Amino acid sequence: MTRVFIGVGTKHIEPPPGLAALPRQGELVLSPRLHEALHQEPGLARLLPGRERGLIGAQGLAHPDELYAYIGVSPDKLRHADVVTLFGEPYPPTPTVENSTLDIVRFTLAGVVLLPLAVFLSVCARLSAAVRVRRLAALRLLGMSTKAVQRVNAAETVAAVLLGAVLGLGIYGLVNQMISRAGLPGFKWYPGDGALSLSTILVCLLGCPALAWFVGRASARTAAADPLAVRRSAVQKTPAKWGLLPLVPGLGIVTGYCVAGATGHAPRDTRLSAVLMPLAVVLVGAGLVWTLPLLSQVLARRVARSSSSLPLCLAMRRNQAETGGALRVATGLVLVVYATSLVQGVLIELDQISKHNSPAQVYSVGLDGVTAEQQHALESIRGVRGHALRIHSWSDLRVDAYQPVIDAVITTCSQLRESVPKVDGCVDGRPVRLLDVVNGYPHDDVKPGATFRFHFWKDGQRRVQRLKVPQGILRYRDWDDIQAMDADVLLPPSFLPAGYRPDSGTLVLVSDSDPATVRAVLDGIGGVDPTIAVDPYGINVTALQQIAVVKTLLAIGMVLGLVIGVAAYLVAATDRAMERKPQVTALALLGARSRTQRAAQVAQVVMPLTLGLVLAVVTGKAAESSYLVTGGGAIFWDGHGVPLLLACALWAVVVAALGSLPLVGRRVDPELIRRD
Repeated sequence: MTRVFIGVGTKHIEPPPGLAALPRQGELVLSPRLHEALHQEPGLARLLPGRERGLIGAQGLAHPDELYAYIGVSPDKLRHADVVTLFGEPYPPTPTVENSTLDIVRFTLAGVVLLPLAVFLSVCARLSAAVRVRRLAALRLLGMSTKAVQRVNAAETVAAVLLGAVLGLGIYGLVNQMISRAGLPGFKWYPGDGALSLSTILVCLLGCPALAWFVGRASARTAAADPLAVRRSAVQKTPAKWGLLPLVPGLGIVTGYCVAGATGHAPRDTRLSAVLMPLAVVLVGAGLVWTLPLLSQVLARRVARSSSSLPLCLAMRRNQAETGGALRVATGLVLVVYATSLVQGVLIELDQISKHNSPAQVYSVGLDGVTAEQQHALESIRGVRGHALRIHSWSDLRVDAYQPVIDAVITTCSQLRESVPKVDGCVDGRPVRLLDVVNGYPHDDVKPGATFRFHFWKDGQRRVQRLKVPQGILRYRDWDDIQAMDADVLLPPSFLPAGYRPDSGTLVLVSDSDPATVRAVLDGIGGVDPTIAVDPYGINVTALQQIAVVKTLLAIGMVLGLVIGVAAYLVAATDRAMERKPQVTALALLGARSRTQRAAQVAQVVMPLTLGLVLAVVTGKAAESSYLVTGGGAIFWDGHGVPLLLACALWAVVVAALGSLPLVGRRVDPELIRRD
């Protein structure tokens, strides 16, 4: 929920979009969804003081379910706020997602979506089903020219792609209408905001068929140029070793960053890392694809020589002769596992941005404008386990010379014990010096016997309290990530005169750091007074909102990458089934049982896939760690994500094994041999 407090001044300004006029003191203008929520949950009235005067129009909202409110208050309550002279800038002062965060999203989606998409397009462009390739070769042998054969194949591809583009645009329109109304976690929009522009539609309807034309011509080049090799099932070429070239520099960059993180020399030049890290991710991903055929052939040759199992020998000899077939089936699933590790690293970095690792959460509330009743209510909020009043000694600003200043906290021993992990020998009613045994050190200005003055006010009357720094020292242990009691002296509540308020002070509240408790405390502070400025130390509320959007986008990217990877597998598996029909029939006529052929087919796919998945897990974790090293966070190595990564790899193996079984049919068709 977003609330904008407006104190109308003397100068007339135009209202913000969606409003007919600015709300006056005691008036509310709510979004339609917040209007409904206020009537369903009357307790929201604590956060929305005033009477309703109208609703915000669609021009002033990002989506139909947005919780937004303009609240009119007295200008005196906003004397420390910004002066607004106009509404309606083309860009908001605080964007929904910062550019640096968007760079992370773009980098991740490039690996999660574009790499599997490149594999999918490559698989589709290099379809080599026996029926299709041989039909093109037959047309060439019947006298059709090379260019004519290529044009025939290109025309067929364009027709299919044009139909696919129309279906894709139509499906997107329906999905946009449904999802925009239902919404995604932290990410919603009006249907019109997600509608495709005319230029996008033209690019899809013209660009996709144009790309398909060139791809169709290129994919028919082999059958048109050498039709006899196709008809005679020419032996495939051995995979080239230059496929290792992208993997070597990519792993070199990744390994370098991992070594730097392990030795405590994490890079500080983010500009260089912003170039090298995406480059390394792309090089490693491309290297996985291009290296797999060579490694698969080497593995198949060695296993076939040493194995005495007939199904395994059949599978390995087929992989040795046709490395491309099994590769097309395995590559999409390998990249899905590789991309999953990258997403884990991004989520870890975003989690470090949004919160700290301390078990406690500290909230700082300035006492300016906070009454004594409100202060007592803040201290009594459910979930707050400790509180203290932090004050500063008075210094004369008119004097140019250096004046020592002392920081003090006013609280009881019981509240102190609830606020920090460890306290030794605290006695109520006695001022003592504070010393954090881990992170603290004695200040030179805070010497025993030195005198400092504190100013307090009551109804415009000032009262001065003098403090002589005590001899005694209270040793305590503060939190590692946050300093709940960052002060020099501990004072008892009796030091504060009855009815008086400090000249300047901060109320410190301490609670547990679990998200539910933090949200409850923040809601409680807003319930005491919605205009109170609170600083939840270590929590970036804006970052939490951005991360909710980013996680949704990453989830969409993961779903897209998974769909594309599975689609590439299905296309390649179907294509491979067409290729394998003559060989399966020949083996069946030679006496090979269906069980033997199915076992060989499963091994033929699972072996290179397992090899690729092992490489994907190892290189993916290395790329993830190097990304965390360059991200500047405290976590470099993620052991919690390994089980999920291994589960994804196991799932990919099971899917590939099950998908390989239908490639061997139950019925032997000798007609395939005759036609061959």
